[in-house]
Amino acid sequence: MLIAVPHVAKVQDSGYPFPMTLQQLRYAAGVARYGSFSEAADRLYISQPSLSAAVGELEKELGIRIFARSNRGVQVTPEGTEFLAHARQILEQTELLENRYREGSPPRQLFSVSTQHYAFTVNAFVDTIRELGVDEYECTLRETRTHEILEDVKNLRSEIGILYLNDFNRRVLHRLFHDAGCTFTPLFDARPHIFVSTRHPLAKKKQVALADLADYPCLSFEQGEYNSFHFSEEIQSTMFHKKSIKVSDRATLFNLLIGLQGYTISTGILTSDLNGNSITAIPLDIDETITIGYIHPEKAVFSRAGTLFLENLLRICIGQSPGKNPGKKHRKR
Repeated sequence: MLIAVPHVAKVQDSGYPFPMTLQQLRYAAGVARYGSFSEAADRLYISQPSLSAAVGELEKELGIRIFARSNRGVQVTPEGTEFLAHARQILEQTELLENRYREGSPPRQLFSVSTQHYAFTVNAFVDTIRELGVDEYECTLRETRTHEILEDVKNLRSEIGILYLNDFNRRVLHRLFHDAGCTFTPLFDARPHIFVSTRHPLAKKKQVALADLADYPCLSFEQGEYNSFHFSEEIQSTMFHKKSIKVSDRATLFNLLIGLQGYTISTGILTSDLNGNSITAIPLDIDETITIGYIHPEKAVFSRAGTLFLENLLRICIGQSPGKNPGKKHRKR
């Protein structure tokens, strides 16, 4: 099947037009999705040499380099990001067409989100899956480190990345977003709160100061090898704590909040259906604002699932935040 070639920057004259197959687009999209040729080959039921050859031929025909290859895997280049955004639209429309006339059933839904450790993103994800109303889907929700969120979105493994900005990290992260070809869109602003057990000595206070927390364990999410203060999921990341515990997942953090009378600093948004009633949020007496938002490849477009997810996320957060202070609402694109 011959298809029109989207306009992309070329490193050399490759002699347009040329035949480009849907299979080549599927292979390239698969490598971007799974982050390596070996993983993509397994998922696409093709040998790795054949997959590498097919993608290499596509790059040669396009006159661009879609992937930067290294011992640590592959990364999508800026030219590749633009090309794959167009390619995915073609593949999605092709699948719609095939299902409409071949099977009469809706296409299999694909959707991925990478996020910092927020319960409200899980709620929004659940609502999105329910509202899609399809029998088949392949969706991914990754609660992960800040740097990996950026890498996932940059390399198109996730359509959307959820994280926060404040006055401390804003300048550094905006520069990284720009370098990765991503844009940040605010969803809402929140005042900082602490999460503690409902049996914590501070649980009945209407507001707490940083000095009130000095003798309690501070819990935070570890950031691995990219352990910059600017990548921290918690504000006041440079502050010294007498007792400090780093964890890698939200369930462990909540267990330690209860078991060790610890605390963590976050948005203050709690959902009882996921968190139960054993954790409470208390406003933190500090002059800071947390801006929750999403990053998205600048030249890509939202899928139906992506649009639904952002709508659900905004509805849940604005409706439940005890410190809600709506910022810019997301724009449909």
